Amino acid sequence: MSNITKKQIDAGQAVYNSLTLLIYDLWVLSISNRFIWECPSSHLLKLYNENISANHLDIGVGTGFFLDRCQFPTNKPRLFLMDLNSNCLKTASHRIKRYKPITKKVNILEPINFEERGFDSISLNYLLHCLPGTMSTKEIIFKNIKLLLNPQGIVFGSTILSQGIKPNILANYLMKIYNKKGIFTNKEDDLETLKKIMRNNFSESLVTTVGCVALFWGKS
Repeated sequence: MSNITKKQIDAGQAVYNSLTLLIYDLWVLSISNRFIWECPSSHLLKLYNENISANHLDIGVGTGFFLDRCQFPTNKPRLFLMDLNSNCLKTASHRIKRYKPITKKVNILEPINFEERGFDSISLNYLLHCLPGTMSTKEIIFKNIKLLLNPQGIVFGSTILSQGIKPNILANYLMKIYNKKGIFTNKEDDLETLKKIMRNNFSESLVTTVGCVALFWGKS
């Protein structure tokens, strides 16, 4: 990943400060998901409910919305939060403090120096489109996190694509703005490459789309 600069990495997560996180649930999860990306957040919550375990790592935590609302199989899960943005870690961990999550600040594009391993589920929700590089170069993320996964464990998540889907006018416009600002880097993120990445890294996988969003899971 030597061709990706620190500035590019920071751009995708720097927008999430204490102010923007206050409106994140409304703007992203309510308005944008339903009317712009055409994938209501109920689809993402369903993905969590179907795949989350009592031994879980969440990467790219946002505000903790889905961890707060999903149905864990136990009231006392082993729960870790991983993100490069301290604001997101603080916001999400406070929101789900009843689970006593442990937080870790990490650049997921680099090898993960993380003593805690052995997770039964790992989620990557709305993370890939915020990371610099092409969809092919983002494959390194899956190679890195597989080392943290138990045998028969599952990785699941979602990402906003620009290729292989049919964005509406608003989606095209907003993606251009976000890419120009560096909030998104998904101009070349396409459905077929994501499917190939999942096949390359997991013995069983599935990628589906709702609107502009790819929903995926892979089992080791």
